[in-house]
Amino acid sequence: MARRRVKSNFTKKLVLLILALLTITLTFYACSLKEDDQEEVQEDVEVVNEDEQQQETPEPEVVEEEEEVVETEEEEIEEEPYFLETVEVDSNGYPLVDNGLPEEPTVIDGVLIASKVFPLPKTYNPGESKEARAAFERMAADAKKEGIPLHAFSTFRSYDYQVGLYDRYVKRDGQAAADTYSARPGYSEHQTGLAFDIGAVGEEGHYARNSFATTKAGIWVRDNAHRYGFIMRYPEGKEHITGYMYESWHFRYVGETIASDIYKRGITLEQYLGLIE
Repeated sequence: MARRRVKSNFTKKLVLLILALLTITLTFYACSLKEDDQEEVQEDVEVVNEDEQQQETPEPEVVEEEEEVVETEEEEIEEEPYFLETVEVDSNGYPLVDNGLPEEPTVIDGVLIASKVFPLPKTYNPGESKEARAAFERMAADAKKEGIPLHAFSTFRSYDYQVGLYDRYVKRDGQAAADTYSARPGYSEHQTGLAFDIGAVGEEGHYARNSFATTKAGIWVRDNAHRYGFIMRYPEGKEHITGYMYESWHFRYVGETIASDIYKRGITLEQYLGLIE
């Protein structure tokens, strides 16, 4: 009887040990599954966060691009040609702030302009315009039919030529006076090759004088030059706009369409280009 009881106790202990081991194994397995599930959940959260960041990130980039476009448009607006009223000038029409001569000539709406506000480069040396010369010859031929022998006594002048001419006038009359009728070097419209000083053969006494306006030739050119593409560049009563005194002999080639419009409206080249009211 004693041996069976010992064997029975041993069997019970063995069974309990096996049950304990099974319990521990099952508990460990359950914990492992729980940790795996948590890791999968964490990975899912990270993936969602990455997706949200990818969806949200492009929006500020688009806004930044739009802001850059706006800034570019504002810069372009600032670079548009300015009105002459915004430029401070001295009593003779030259800017108070001398920025020197530009590297390129100024062309506005397809029209080359040379004035006290828009000078030409020192190296600009196109010579006399062939197109302007051809237009003048047509005008002279038609004027001759009416007994008016026109002559262009001064057309293209280089920068260097204008230096000598202007200096001579300054020495004779002083700079203040010279600035009213002679352009400083680089500021002369004659340097464009499009300006023609016109007179009549045999009437040299009226050359570069406003008495030309009272002659038959002066009246004819005043009334007909636009038909050939020329405008009186410095008309009477427009001195405050052009910066130069009235010159009845100085004509500028701009083409027939523009010249006819300017003539009919009674305005200057500055007004036509919208540089001044």
